[in-house]
Amino acid sequence: MPIPRFWREIEQRYKGIGSRCKNCGEIYFPPRKVCPECRRESFQNMEEYELEGTGEVVTYTEIHEPHQEFEMLSPYILAIVEMDEGVRLTGHLVNVDYDEVESGMRVEASMRKLGEESPKGLIYYGYKFWPIDD
Repeated sequence: MPIPRFWREIEQRYKGIGSRCKNCGEIYFPPRKVCPECRRESFQNMEEYELEGTGEVVTYTEIHEPHQEFEMLSPYILAIVEMDEGVRLTGHLVNVDYDEVESGMRVEASMRKLGEESPKGLIYYGYKFWPIDD
């Protein structure tokens, strides 16, 4: 199997696919096979769960000295977002100026291409968030 295809087969890398414990209801991202809360183990107790894609900014910062692959974005906002399901994701906050961002701001998430190792190599993705009105 070619390397790019191998990585595309891992759903949680391109979608918000996590897992939920059928016993206690806890949600995990990335997915787990064992629930750390109730210690239930088996595929019968853990089910696939897709995150809704909305959450709130917990904290954020503005990046002025980025990695060379992201220089064209500088300065940009990097945020930690607590999704409505309780898991936290880190990603690029777009369509908003730094002085308009605040903790608790409602955002929506989407996976976007961030770059690739070579024209025939691994494509890597990351989360981008943008403000939404509730």
